[in-house]
Amino acid sequence: MATPMEEDLSEAGAPPPPSDVADGGAKDGEKPADRPPSDSDSDSDDGGDGGDELRIQALERTLREQPLDYDSHVQFIQLLRKSGNIEKLRAAREEMNKYFPLTPKMWQDWAKDEISLSSGRGSFDDIEKLYECGVQEYLSIKLWRDYLDYVEEHDQSVSQCTQSGLSKMRDLYERAITAGGLHVTEGSKLWESYREYEMAILTMSDGNDEEKAKQVQRIRVLFHRQLSVPLADIESTLAEYKSWEAEEGSTKDQDSQFDDVPPNVLSAYKKASEMYNARKQYEDQLSDTTESEINKLQVFLKYIKFEESCGDPARVQVLYERAVSELPVSSDLWMGYTSYLDRALKVPAILKSVYHRATRNCTWISDLWVRYLLSLERIHVSEDELRHVFEQAIQYSFPSMKEYLDIYLTRVDSLRRRMPAGLDFEVIRQTFVGAAEFLSPQLGTEELLLLHAYWAKLECNIGKDLAAARGVWENTIKKSGSVLEVWQHYISMETEMGHIHEARSLYKRCYSKKFAGSGSEAICHAWIRFERENGTLDDYDLAIKKVTPRLKELMMFKAQQEAKSDPSSAPKETSYANDSSQKRKASKMTSKVQPPAKKRKDIPPKKMAPSHDRGSKEESTNSHLQEAGEVSRGKADASMEMKAEGVSQGGNTSSNQPKPYLYSDKCTAYMSNIDFTATEVHIRRFFSDIGGVTDIRLLRDRFTKKSRGLAYVDFSDKEHLEAAIRKNKQKFLSKKVSIAYSDPSKSKKNREAGTASKGQDKLPSGGDHDEKAPADGSSEKEMPKGDTKMTGKSTLFAPRSVIKPLGWNKSEKPDVAAEELKSNDDFRNLLLKK
Repeated sequence: MATPMEEDLSEAGAPPPPSDVADGGAKDGEKPADRPPSDSDSDSDDGGDGGDELRIQALERTLREQPLDYDSHVQFIQLLRKSGNIEKLRAAREEMNKYFPLTPKMWQDWAKDEISLSSGRGSFDDIEKLYECGVQEYLSIKLWRDYLDYVEEHDQSVSQCTQSGLSKMRDLYERAITAGGLHVTEGSKLWESYREYEMAILTMSDGNDEEKAKQVQRIRVLFHRQLSVPLADIESTLAEYKSWEAEEGSTKDQDSQFDDVPPNVLSAYKKASEMYNARKQYEDQLSDTTESEINKLQVFLKYIKFEESCGDPARVQVLYERAVSELPVSSDLWMGYTSYLDRALKVPAILKSVYHRATRNCTWISDLWVRYLLSLERIHVSEDELRHVFEQAIQYSFPSMKEYLDIYLTRVDSLRRRMPAGLDFEVIRQTFVGAAEFLSPQLGTEELLLLHAYWAKLECNIGKDLAAARGVWENTIKKSGSVLEVWQHYISMETEMGHIHEARSLYKRCYSKKFAGSGSEAICHAWIRFERENGTLDDYDLAIKKVTPRLKELMMFKAQQEAKSDPSSAPKETSYANDSSQKRKASKMTSKVQPPAKKRKDIPPKKMAPSHDRGSKEESTNSHLQEAGEVSRGKADASMEMKAEGVSQGGNTSSNQPKPYLYSDKCTAYMSNIDFTATEVHIRRFFSDIGGVTDIRLLRDRFTKKSRGLAYVDFSDKEHLEAAIRKNKQKFLSKKVSIAYSDPSKSKKNREAGTASKGQDKLPSGGDHDEKAPADGSSEKEMPKGDTKMTGKSTLFAPRSVIKPLGWNKSEKPDVAAEELKSNDDFRNLLLKK
């Protein structure tokens, strides 16, 4: 919004106005149409009428779409003044004044245009109303003088010096003196105009000495009043006073400065001079036209602070009026002005006028609207006026939704305080409904909670409608059910009203929900505390039963999150496969812990052929190899068992190493066909709708550490596990995941079966490919992986005791006895024979 000074500058840079505007207005008694246009005017009109008309049409369309565009209003009025379309110009000014205050210059132009077309008493009343509106918008000494001159000239009762006319004119002058008589630099103009009017009345008075003496006394009193005011030309006023008194014959020595001046007037004059000298520094800074608006604002604020310290409310008010007339869109000035009036003057008419102008100039400051509503309530205006101001406030734009909330809550506060006066509670309810519909989509959680908590409280306490209060909270839960504070306020309301059963039902509804931060744990502990204070033992036990697994789940989830955020804090498992020292430790442990005997099928006894020395050596070597294979497998089994059970044997494991968690797989789901990009977080989010997840084991490649697409998911109970199984074949990321029950007993049986089959296999001896199969009929396909089969001449890395000595030929028959595997008893007998 442009300031009055900016408005003057914008008009100076606008297209050339009509002749009356260019000359600063028509002279008294001369209409703009009476002056013949010049040649330059005719030339400019011929070339610019078409373009101005197009611009007028474009601005009309703009203002229909954007009625709050201040600059478009100003340009529209300037073009209409230039075109001379008075009817459109009057409508445009009225339309702009509906939304914005007009500057003093705009009011002057409007009044002069109407005066140039005026005729009759009706026109005088309309123009007088224009001046009244203008002097109420801003303090302008020029506008006041134009107003006084117009009434003095065109009001017949005033020009004829009737008693009513004299009273009207004097009242108008007193209003002008009250509004601007304390203006340090320009106030003397109003005093001089007032005195000149009274002197004119004195010259027109008849020979009645009594009336003439009264009129002289009026003029003298005006001099005395002016001399007591700190004005810029106070010394010249004193000289004029002494000259006037000399003309009236009351002063003997006109040349002396203070002689023949009444003591009380002289004292007031000296005090006013001192006051002016104290203010002169501020006035000099304000009169500097090169100062920026920011610097000028700072000078005004310092000046106002100085005047407030002097303690004269009238002077402070005039100074505020001067400041806002020059800086009308400064919110700091309007906030300070209204605050001072609420604190110091408290005059209803002044408060209403200043707040009305403040909110028209700074529509975007919500604090001004809030103060406006409170001030109207203090001076006890009607409900219709309060509602009108409130409806105006919510139509304007504010920087944030919180400011709209402040206005709504201020309105509700006012209605609540005036309920004893007979207001209907339905008005409060409708205000809350309007606020919820308007603010909820964009309001933050904290502000929304504040609004609904206040609403539910008033429904219970004033409306006496418990169902409506619960409806407020239920609607809030639908929109913000994941906010802990919503549930807490709802439960608190039920608890305060003594509805323990309803409060317990709310705890049962919300204890398993996921809240931000530590809210989930807080609601669980709050339920236990609630039952301890309000419930029976059975209620307390039920709460413990419900809350305990939930708290365990939350603790486990928190520990997993901490482990992910700080990997160094997680316990590290010892890798025996990659550490040579640990391999040696494992061998030492297995030397003390013997593996269980391997089961094997019974083999019918066969006759043993006599063995030669070489055959005995081969049998002994084979037996040692078999025992070595069994021992190595025993070592691996023992190390796996010790790793699973966390047992420390032989000092080979650290005593302070934490015991690993044993997975029982009782409530575990097995997932397959998982997207390779999925992580534990994705899986937990996949099961978030059913909950109950206690642990996730995503299988990864040993070397690349990438996902293998398989995972085990542990749940807290069977119900959650069954719910997870029902999600089988649902799409998870980019694949349909398979979910089934994890069956550890089945895998254990498979492992036992594999171990038994290994014990029944035989190690064949070296020879040609056409050698006979073992006697038990087992084929080479049945040989388990990892067992060595020596065929042909692949004997490069085989021990010498295993193969036949070098130089044997194909014609030599193999030793059948050496080819057959011996039992442990056979080997024991062989060793004992030696």
